Amino acid sequence: SLFTCRITSREHPASGSQPSCITKVSASLHIGNGFSVFLCLCQPKPQNAVTIAVSSRTLFNMVAERKIFVDEGVEKYVAFQVEHENDPLKPGPAFPFVKALMNVNTRLRNLYPDSEELFDIVLMTNNHAQVGVRLINSINHYGLTIERFCMTGGKSPIGYLKAYMTNLYLSKSADKVTEAIEEGIAAATVFMPKQENDLSDTQLRVAFDGDAVLFSDESEIIVKKHGLDTFFEHEKKFENQPLAQGPLKCFLEALGKLQRKFYAKNERLNCPIRTFLVTARSAASSGARVLKTLRSWGLEIDEALFLAGAPKGPLLQKIRPHIFFDDQMFHIEGANELGTISAHVPYGIGQKYNKGKLIEEPKKEE
Repeated sequence: SLFTCRITSREHPASGSQPSCITKVSASLHIGNGFSVFLCLCQPKPQNAVTIAVSSRTLFNMVAERKIFVDEGVEKYVAFQVEHENDPLKPGPAFPFVKALMNVNTRLRNLYPDSEELFDIVLMTNNHAQVGVRLINSINHYGLTIERFCMTGGKSPIGYLKAYMTNLYLSKSADKVTEAIEEGIAAATVFMPKQENDLSDTQLRVAFDGDAVLFSDESEIIVKKHGLDTFFEHEKKFENQPLAQGPLKCFLEALGKLQRKFYAKNERLNCPIRTFLVTARSAASSGARVLKTLRSWGLEIDEALFLAGAPKGPLLQKIRPHIFFDDQMFHIEGANELGTISAHVPYGIGQKYNKGKLIEEPKKEE
């Protein structure tokens, strides 16, 4: 056997070349027959990091590999991945988002060299460990800083999300995302856009729908059950009563925490994080309650766009977010058609409707 070890240390700023701490120990144990075990012993990530867990199929485009898994089974799939482990996987739908997170980290480190308030990306996948070598090689190929992996060998990784202190989970599996939301974790199913848009290299742009995403679906229930007129009356009556929080409120809160670190350094106008509210609500009749709710939470949104029922796709094409969250698939599909990376949040009464019409459940046989 051949064992190799690499130690990475961080120099203390006041002591020349004297290392103050070991930041990473990585080791490779070669056990013969072409097999190796890769270890990465890193400093524990701080509790105040903003942890983003992404699946391998959202980070990378694994459509061809997935087809082998479905058509030929897990053994052929693993064998294919091992055979091609030196061939980098192509970027997937969450790749630009992850790159943008890392750009924010670079800015934060420049302003706060010793701060531990950063984005921490975790690869959360039910892949087998044998596939891990190709994933590691692909991550290194693109220069991504992803040190923490969770590879569960065919089991659902959802049970590990809380242990990793996850602030947001992105997956291609709607079932896993639904399971995560039921566990109280912000989560969404990510879709590859039909065309590519040029995205900012210097600013992370995140767009949110309002009802059933940042807020609960309480107002949307009224729209669906009683119509718009009743909804408008309800929102006017309860204008000063904050809406309950939705599944992604905590992620917006985490983004705001990092934004304020830039504001504290007089970098508000040059902040590398920008947030957008893109809602089908109309401003005059139902917008005030939304803005007052955000204010009551102590949260800011950089741009609030009230579309009064107009399609979201064309506006999102102008915003060019790295990711857009919505609870209704017809908004996701419209955004995807025009090149916006969109993430479906399967939460609330909207899941029972398609384009405003109630989805009829198949009748059970007696």
